[in-house]
Amino acid sequence: MVREVNLNHITKIEGHADLSLKIDKNKVKKCELRAAEGARFFEALVLNKKVEDIQEIVSRICGICSCAHTVASIQALEEALNVKPTKHQLIMRELLMIGERIRSHITHLYFLSLPDYYNAASALNLKSEHQDKINRAISLISLGNRVVEVFGGREIHPFPTIKEKLPNEKSDLIMKQLEDSKPDLIKTIELFSSLKYPDIKREADYLCLTDNDYASIFGKIKSNSGLIDEKDYKKHIKENIKEYATSKFALKDNKPYAVGAIARINNNYDKLDSETKSLIKRLKIDIPFKNPYHNNIAQALELLHLTNRAILLIKQLKPENPKVKFKIKQGTGVSAVEAPRGTLFHEYKINSKGIITYCNIITPTVQNLNLIEQDITTLVNHCLKQKMGNDKIVDNVEKLIRAYDPCFSCSTHFLRVKWL
Repeated sequence: MVREVNLNHITKIEGHADLSLKIDKNKVKKCELRAAEGARFFEALVLNKKVEDIQEIVSRICGICSCAHTVASIQALEEALNVKPTKHQLIMRELLMIGERIRSHITHLYFLSLPDYYNAASALNLKSEHQDKINRAISLISLGNRVVEVFGGREIHPFPTIKEKLPNEKSDLIMKQLEDSKPDLIKTIELFSSLKYPDIKREADYLCLTDNDYASIFGKIKSNSGLIDEKDYKKHIKENIKEYATSKFALKDNKPYAVGAIARINNNYDKLDSETKSLIKRLKIDIPFKNPYHNNIAQALELLHLTNRAILLIKQLKPENPKVKFKIKQGTGVSAVEAPRGTLFHEYKINSKGIITYCNIITPTVQNLNLIEQDITTLVNHCLKQKMGNDKIVDNVEKLIRAYDPCFSCSTHFLRVKWL
């Protein structure tokens, strides 16, 4: 018996996505996860543009991850121009990224993922007894927005340049608000580590940045197979196009791999702060994570670590204007940074007149897509062996897709499932 499963417009994710499954003799024979949207060609849009215009353009790739695209573009252009950022600039950028991580993770955890585990269609449908959780989420998202605004100039599409400005006096207030947020972050970790997730385990290659600290804006690329210099990323990571999708798919050394919070925690556990490690021990959280659903727990854990990191960084800021001199020249630059959903790559080539002649951008979701398809296949085969009904299979698949926190381009909240 052959049957097809079509999930059109998967709900509670960032963007439009569809899934098609073909099942034959109680096994998955085809799994296709595709973006249901047109390509936007940002790499082509920046060609023949001036260096000073690039950051403003590429920050529009994503409203959720605009800070990551901003920092990645600035740092790649700096490398091409042989500009050395100051310590002050690096602190400002890392704080910007932490603010973005807070608001992005909390939005995903509470508003996109949590309703799955309370049998609710959305956060708006959660029972009144869960109002405290929604209030907690709103407070933490607002804090993330304030961090981005103070260190990036505005909440969405920040505008730092190669010469970032000093933050205003609000930075001391932000530091106190970050400290005050820690009880809510601990409750978040306790909540998401206590949820009952489908028991799916598998081995995977996890990729992220690593450095002396829990890497965010620079460092070596770490995976199961060792360290890679960011300049050599194209020797290992290859993008390809599948005929059924407008999004690209990526393989590392011809194999699927994972990026994101789960990769960062697995690869950088030894660099977590003592408070986060103590909480992991108290809650008996097993690391390394092997269950893809546990990306939710990983996101919650890194928020506590990064909040402690932000407090330390703000204390290191000094009231002096960074002085950076540079001139336009021909060059090539690559930057890898950790966006909320995983490692983000930007590469540019500049001619002697400061005009962009080449651009390559690889987003985290592109890198996760192959492994998501592989995990869906494993999950559905497991569900079929358990003789689960159609509704239960669909429920588990949607939870799995959402656990990855994929970002396509715009969001929809309607699902049609057609069983043939």
